Amino acid sequence: MQSLEFAIFLQFFVGLIAAVNPIGIMPIFVTLTAHMGPEERNKTAFTANIAVAIILTVSLLAGQFLLDMFSISLDSFRVAGGLLLLTIAFSMMSGKLGEDKQNKQEKSESASREQIGVVPLAMPLMAGPGAISSTIVYGSRFPGIPNTLGIAATIIAFAFCCWLLFRAAPIIVRFLGQTGINVITRIMGLILAALGIEFIATGLRALFPGLS
Repeated sequence: MQSLEFAIFLQFFVGLIAAVNPIGIMPIFVTLTAHMGPEERNKTAFTANIAVAIILTVSLLAGQFLLDMFSISLDSFRVAGGLLLLTIAFSMMSGKLGEDKQNKQEKSESASREQIGVVPLAMPLMAGPGAISSTIVYGSRFPGIPNTLGIAATIIAFAFCCWLLFRAAPIIVRFLGQTGINVITRIMGLILAALGIEFIATGLRALFPGLS
């Protein structure tokens, strides 16, 4: 049972990595914080990932309530979330970094905002629709206090890993270069597409039993 629960949390962690694509967001982070000193940049990275942890944890805790309030079944949400993940995945596989998560107006406004750690980094670039829908699906699919605590701990671990990556972002971006980042982004897009199809297939089997 414990190994099964660990596999669930590991799958959720990998799904978050694919949905958020923190390595692909690094060039955006470096660009947005180019005018900052090392201390201020690290503070922005910390703020962004604290915000991500809070947003996803709230989604985890309130997700089932929202589904019940709008009378949406988990399987219907799973299909919708899978389609959303596929859309993001196709953008990632075409090499579009962040364009699917941040429109031109948000991008232009972000330069004038002092607290870029929350907007646009945490929302919508990191804790975007894909990550939120994945969190709600896993939280609703695996209810119970132990699973909820485990998923919440996974979210915190994910935010911590992203914080470590962002602290080293300037070095990593210089080392990988744009080509290396594009390759990783496409691989993450492929994983995210497979996860989206899995969501859709599971939801459709439950909604239309005759398909199985």
